[in-house]
Amino acid sequence: MTPRKALARSGTGIPTVALVTSLLVAAIATACSSQAEPGAGMPPPPEVSVAQVLNKDVSRWDEFTGRVTAIETVELRPRVSGYVQQVAYQEGQEVKKGDLLFVVDPRPYKARLAQAEADLERARAEARLAQMQDKRAQTLVEAKAISREEFETRRAASTQGDAAVRAAEAAVENARLDLQFTSVRSPINGRAGRAMVTEGNLANADTTLLTTVVSQDPVFVYFESDEQSFLRYQELARKGERAETKNPVRVGLASEQGYPHEGTVDFVDNQVDPSTGTIRARAVLKNPDRIFTPGLYARVQLQGSGQFKAMLIDDKAVLTDQDRKYVYVLGEKNAATRKDVKLGPVIDGLRVVTSGLAPSDKVIVHGVQKVFFPGMPVQPKVIAMGAPAPQPQVAMK
Repeated sequence: MTPRKALARSGTGIPTVALVTSLLVAAIATACSSQAEPGAGMPPPPEVSVAQVLNKDVSRWDEFTGRVTAIETVELRPRVSGYVQQVAYQEGQEVKKGDLLFVVDPRPYKARLAQAEADLERARAEARLAQMQDKRAQTLVEAKAISREEFETRRAASTQGDAAVRAAEAAVENARLDLQFTSVRSPINGRAGRAMVTEGNLANADTTLLTTVVSQDPVFVYFESDEQSFLRYQELARKGERAETKNPVRVGLASEQGYPHEGTVDFVDNQVDPSTGTIRARAVLKNPDRIFTPGLYARVQLQGSGQFKAMLIDDKAVLTDQDRKYVYVLGEKNAATRKDVKLGPVIDGLRVVTSGLAPSDKVIVHGVQKVFFPGMPVQPKVIAMGAPAPQPQVAMK
């Protein structure tokens, strides 16, 4: 059945057409009204934080990794053999130079010293007798009471007696040293490790490891520089802008933020390792609080240039478009304007911009994710470069 026939049968065709017509007119009027107010119903521009590019004199700091080592490390071994009688220290404690650490049974060495001293007394007595006989022989030979051969024999006996005394004195000194060596003392200031030999065990001279002692303050940090950095440092040194050693370094441990410790480079190796393309350097740092323990991993910053003028921005402002880096800056009428940039190293927590920005640019730092396209209007809030994002204000009820 066609619509026309349906309307004829119902007898209400004219009122239905009028209703449809009125609805269409109302829809057209609404559309026209919305076109007449282009800003109605659109969200406001997003709030973002902007900061002016920071311009200041800075120095470049190159980053490396290294290890903490002790300046002095001693493997303590006994100088005499014997059974360990006493462990005289607490394992892991700090010791001073000359502190007693181990005692080897001294009784055999006391006996040897006593025997050596007795041998010395006998040698001295024999030497005195030989000297008196030599002196008497001098008188007798002048009186021709003894032969010349007898005189020379007594003179030789006196000389032998003197030599025997000196040998006995050396034996006494050696025995006294051995007795002293039964007390094993720390040769340096440092921290003693665990006792490798305990009481009652045999320790062999110059062989048995008793413990280790490592110095604590100052400490070394060894790190390796790549060839390019090393060549750049040499070029700066030839220009007189850098010394071979005594260059400042900053060090941070794995659990620390930044590089809170300062030191200086005191040694650079004399050759580059051809297998790794690196050269080893060493920094020395004070360690009064015992923060550094030998063997720890360390992050090292080495001053890599002199002072130069740089433009710095917060890394949070940098965006990536394939292989290009860019930022949004505040343009006319508070519009976000894209600028491609070239970046340098991070210095003092901020990124160096080598090209692409003007010193007067204001960069969008926080809220950059709210910018969907270049030219988008924003509501800027000025902050200092490197400052944290402002906290949103909570409405009070």
